[in-house]
Amino acid sequence: MSTSPASEMDHSLARMNLPDLRLNYDPIDPDQFDRPIVSMCIETGEHGDELPLHSHKKGQLVVASHGSVMCRAPGGLWIVPPQGAVWIPPGVMHSNCVSDNGKVYLVFIDPLASMLPNTCCTFTISSLVRELIHRLSVFPPLYPIEGPTSRLGRVLLDELVQMSTEQMYLPISTDSRLQHLAASLLNDPGDRSTIDELAARYAMSVRTFARLVLKETGMTFGRWRQRLHILVALQRLTAGSSVQAVSLDLGYETPSAFITMFKKTMGKSPRRFLAERSSFSNHQPFT
Repeated sequence: MSTSPASEMDHSLARMNLPDLRLNYDPIDPDQFDRPIVSMCIETGEHGDELPLHSHKKGQLVVASHGSVMCRAPGGLWIVPPQGAVWIPPGVMHSNCVSDNGKVYLVFIDPLASMLPNTCCTFTISSLVRELIHRLSVFPPLYPIEGPTSRLGRVLLDELVQMSTEQMYLPISTDSRLQHLAASLLNDPGDRSTIDELAARYAMSVRTFARLVLKETGMTFGRWRQRLHILVALQRLTAGSSVQAVSLDLGYETPSAFITMFKKTMGKSPRRFLAERSSFSNHQPFT
């Protein structure tokens, strides 16, 4: 029997030895709810097991309130810092990991109800969208099809299609060498091996290695590793680690070198980035 590229991707993702991908909340089957949009609030515990890769007929928007979310899906890893969201289209194989003692909102959307992207992506959540998601989560998932809650859901659907996207993902291909490299660097992000050393590690010339990374990820190796560092940094900073500790963990010689990289990539320093997210959260219902 032949195997489709999507199936190959699913199996290869399942084999990746990635850190901190585990389930620490009870799984939910959103397809049991016959409503165009359903919002739920989930609070996580500690030390759960990873939920196997799975899919839903409905799309899923995962909104981080406290802590962070890492989503594993074909094509890469997406991370959501507090007050952000990741969109997982209907039918896409995925597995979400919420940081210990985190709090998230899961919004399940019928594919016929909204024209959201057909690929995974991350979003910046507006204050109105956050308020609507919070309010909708208060009501039971099987709310009356006609009534105030249903109208609230339609307004939320209208607002969701206007959200702006963020680049909070790390592209990962089906190539076994690059998957091994991604898993290795996620487990040891402080590995500062040069491109020459990494090429030799995978028995390739530097030129061949560089071309492979660019072809499979759309990025140069330097930019790809920088993106990985940003995702790891956001995950650890939102978990309470200091800028100094994170910079050392990522192999930077000084915190200022890490801050410079972060600011160049994200447009602001780590402290300001987190402060703005925190300030935004303190004025919103996600508590």
